[in-house]
Amino acid sequence: MQQRHRAIVVLALAALGSAFAPRAVSAQTLRATIDSLFAPLDRTDGPGCTVGVDHRTERVTRAYGMANLEHRLALGPESVLETGSVAKQFTAAALVLLEQRGKLSLDDDIRKHLPEVPDFGAPITIRHLLTHTSGLRDQWGLLVTQGFPPGREVHTFERILALIAKQRALNFPTGAEYLYSNTGYALAAVIVTRVAGVPFAEFSRTELFEPLGMRRTEWRADYRKIVPDRATAYEREGPTWIQDMPFTQVHGNGGLLTTVGDMLIWNAALTAGTVPGGAALVRALETPMRLNDGSEIDYALGLSVGRYRGLREVSHGGATAGYRTYLARWPERDLSVAIFCNDASVNPAEDAHRLARRVLELPDEEPSPSAPVALAPDQIDRLAGNYRDPAGDQIIRLGKRDGRLAVLAGPTSLPLEHLGNLEFWSERVGRLRFEPEGDGYRVVRFANAWRRYRPMPPMPRDSVPLAPYLGRYRSPELDVVLEIGERNGRMVVDHPMMGAMTVIPLYPDGFGTQGRTFRFRRDRRGRVTGFELFAGRILGVEFERLPAESR
Repeated sequence: MQQRHRAIVVLALAALGSAFAPRAVSAQTLRATIDSLFAPLDRTDGPGCTVGVDHRTERVTRAYGMANLEHRLALGPESVLETGSVAKQFTAAALVLLEQRGKLSLDDDIRKHLPEVPDFGAPITIRHLLTHTSGLRDQWGLLVTQGFPPGREVHTFERILALIAKQRALNFPTGAEYLYSNTGYALAAVIVTRVAGVPFAEFSRTELFEPLGMRRTEWRADYRKIVPDRATAYEREGPTWIQDMPFTQVHGNGGLLTTVGDMLIWNAALTAGTVPGGAALVRALETPMRLNDGSEIDYALGLSVGRYRGLREVSHGGATAGYRTYLARWPERDLSVAIFCNDASVNPAEDAHRLARRVLELPDEEPSPSAPVALAPDQIDRLAGNYRDPAGDQIIRLGKRDGRLAVLAGPTSLPLEHLGNLEFWSERVGRLRFEPEGDGYRVVRFANAWRRYRPMPPMPRDSVPLAPYLGRYRSPELDVVLEIGERNGRMVVDHPMMGAMTVIPLYPDGFGTQGRTFRFRRDRRGRVTGFELFAGRILGVEFERLPAESR
């Protein structure tokens, strides 16, 4: 009798579980869902996207738009596109394989393998490279400042090594912070080559791609190589499309050529633990990094590990030249999505999440972490304004929109919900928190990162004397000379290859424009002796004032 009752209970629980289990989605339904979302890109007069979806036992690959506008070739599911930074997980996987084989340790000082890198006072490990916590300045930001941005010059690994060898400082002490840096992954690829004794691209092919049957996947080790079915990347220039291709030899940070089908193979192998290196390799790739203070970040080894609508998401996005990509999986719900586009205006991350919501029947809006708490209008007025992080010269602009505090990003405003105790939240921004300071407030948390942003009092643009700053300045780290001049009462920074940019006063001895800040320094007598450049992923690049006779 007891066994009979037990069987009835088991059947009842199974029935109850099936009632709440997500419905299985057929291949036909998946195709219809994908087609409806990407209908605007189903065209013959512009580029588009390839889309791959694995859900339970169903796999669907689709394509929309054109692979090549000059020859009027349409994109297909087998079209080859470049991944951008989605590639980073493969570089990390190669290094984990070498560690498993006893060839290196992820905790090796990189100077053991890369003696060209300067000694910055504390060891930079391979793990630091792979988690963007090394402090090394981003190679592209440095090359842009030199006047050799991607698209203007063909870069090589040798060029990157020579560039890093001349650096005198880091963005921050190693392991203290997270700041995305492609430099780490370019150096990581060089380490693989030196330790494995074969080119990084060959090691990846024989140890990762071929064992998994990823037949259409290879590194762009030589951008000149003919790659069958490669789609051209495009961006808009006014009303017309122009080609925007990554003509560079550097890879490992990006530069993987592949199809959405091959990316689904990779994701499935990660979920099942059947990649070379097995479940241990997957655990290594998906273990988030901890900073020196013990705090955990969302970035692991070439992968972001977080939550989306309450579900664990393992993902990475990519953008290089005109390619835009996103690869994600939600293992708890057996869903994997790959979206690869050759249209620079597309946001595949948003499309991937929109697709996931449809397939998994998730809510369109992220629920607030707690019930909103009303805030008096005058309090919002007091909090609005500009705030600056003195360490990295990052600036937050806050304003009042429709009675709510909002983050201002160019023409876009991102409204925030007040959760109480001067803590705010939005899905796109994350959390923002204020603390009292003096008779005002400072921001101590922004986009889920703990930093101290202090209020920036307005600077009168026309009352700052410019004469003390005028002259020529050279960076010993980049071997480039910038000239500071004055035109029509405004400071102008002249670059020998990139032309002139007008900058405005931001704070005492600080001028900036378009994401760049020039922070001038003075000697004990108050004379301007140089400046430090802050620009996104490169912080504190030194420029020394040249003597008057060398002008």
